[in-house]
Amino acid sequence: MKKILKLGLPKGSLQEATFKIFRKAGFNVNLPSERSYFPSIDDPEIEPVLLRAQEMSRYVEDGALDCGITGNDWILENNSKVVRITDLVYAKQSLNKVRWVLAVPEASGMRKPKDLEGRRIASELVNVTTEYFRKNKINVEVEFSWGATEVKVNSGLVDAIVELTETGRSLKANKLMEIATLCESTTQFIANNHSYKDNFKRSKMEQIALLLKGAIAAEGKVGLKMNVKKADLKKVAAILPALRKPTVSNLSEDGWYAIETIIDENVVRILIPELKKSGAVGIIEYPLNKLIY
Repeated sequence: MKKILKLGLPKGSLQEATFKIFRKAGFNVNLPSERSYFPSIDDPEIEPVLLRAQEMSRYVEDGALDCGITGNDWILENNSKVVRITDLVYAKQSLNKVRWVLAVPEASGMRKPKDLEGRRIASELVNVTTEYFRKNKINVEVEFSWGATEVKVNSGLVDAIVELTETGRSLKANKLMEIATLCESTTQFIANNHSYKDNFKRSKMEQIALLLKGAIAAEGKVGLKMNVKKADLKKVAAILPALRKPTVSNLSEDGWYAIETIIDENVVRILIPELKKSGAVGIIEYPLNKLIY
């Protein structure tokens, strides 16, 4: 019987970023149509399905899925007992760290959580919010919000909200003020405990994790190659940043060397003119798909 790894991919805000990073990792993932929940993937040992990140950890925990990608916040909210294989964090792919914050109207006069004693709070993260106030011995009413949470506090339906934020700009635009951070969250690659003990499935999950981490590490970096005369070698090498040290090798022509290095993409436009002035020739910049440390 053919072995299959059932993989949950997040539908919604994380979907596009997840698909992009999977493709960069070497997996050709595509959705037949916008309404489909079953992506295609060019690996016959993987069976992907789209689910909302809010539900992912529950289905991984009960074994309906072997593994999946979701936020740490939803693992906490569902109190799920799963294996955390690795973090997947990279800002340019919208897989960066986010926060769930307690926010109140700027004009409310409330400046600390205790000011909310006896008040009503709306959040999609009900269990985490309830536990936060319980631990701090503050008596509040927490209600579930289906969305448009910021509007509810400005219209007077609730006194405060616990909302997801990355930069805080949306809260400020709605004249809301953060007064506490309840939790931070990163995107997680998680596994079912039983599935992770299966040799085939564990090996497959670790392979996926390695390639995803490599693809994320390569984002924002490029490779540089160039040739340089022996007389200019020290001068060129001195201005080159690298993960460790640039790779230097002899060319077939005496007195010439090849240099190769990996650097941040945002410094290339400054470095290349400097390298040229310092004697480097045949400078080649190339993109990276994966960077495995």
